[in-house]
Amino acid sequence: MGHRFEGKIVVVSGGSRGIGRAIATAFAAEGAQTVLVAKSEANLKAAADAIAAIGAPRPQACAVDLAQMEGCEHAFRLVTEKHGRCDVLVNSAGATRAGAFLTQGDDAWQDGFALKFYSCVRLSRLFWPLLKAAKGYIVNIVGVAARVPDPEFLIGGSVNAAMHNFTKGLAGLGKRDGINVNAILPGLTETERVVQLFRQRAESMGMTVDDVRAAMIAKDGLTRLCQPEDVAALALFLASDEARQIQGAAVAVDGGATPAVY
Repeated sequence: MGHRFEGKIVVVSGGSRGIGRAIATAFAAEGAQTVLVAKSEANLKAAADAIAAIGAPRPQACAVDLAQMEGCEHAFRLVTEKHGRCDVLVNSAGATRAGAFLTQGDDAWQDGFALKFYSCVRLSRLFWPLLKAAKGYIVNIVGVAARVPDPEFLIGGSVNAAMHNFTKGLAGLGKRDGINVNAILPGLTETERVVQLFRQRAESMGMTVDDVRAAMIAKDGLTRLCQPEDVAALALFLASDEARQIQGAAVAVDGGATPAVY
């Protein structure tokens, strides 16, 4: 247990599972009071119990639908009323679908943008005055699909690209208001979410899940999949004083798999 973020209020959307939960755990282990925002009360309770079990401050849970403006506003009111401040906002919510473009309807596209992109936009706008007062940090969890088009992941790639552009633009406002805004672009990461994506790809391509997993790892030349803790370690750094000169960056955590020049 450490003390780097003791006394800090850290809000993590999508903090009940996967990468978001790992990030919340890492901040709490460094003394932060975390606020986990997600839809499932059961998943939030499981995450809060697990974090408290390591001796970290027990997170505050906020069960809302972040795909709706009302859910984002509820989360903001809770943090304002309970804590009156926010030092770090981590936008990690979102679950876009993989699959065949011609069989994916508008509802899948709307869901993808509503939860991942619009919750990021709304929470950033709502929490901005608190972050400005604290000279705080925003860390957006995006994804390497923002840089690499994939015909079997057009929703995710489009949402990630929008979120990536939004992060870069928001960092310009952050320079004026003293808020650091950066993005992390995880690659294939060992979470329940990735297993679900493998299933969706397998269905659209007529392959088995094991074959899809092996093919994607081989294509990227990886020796292992990224772990949620790998992403969490970078999130902690980007929200620290040591990262004050890092602004508007998008850092890939993908084992070197992304063939991109920016």
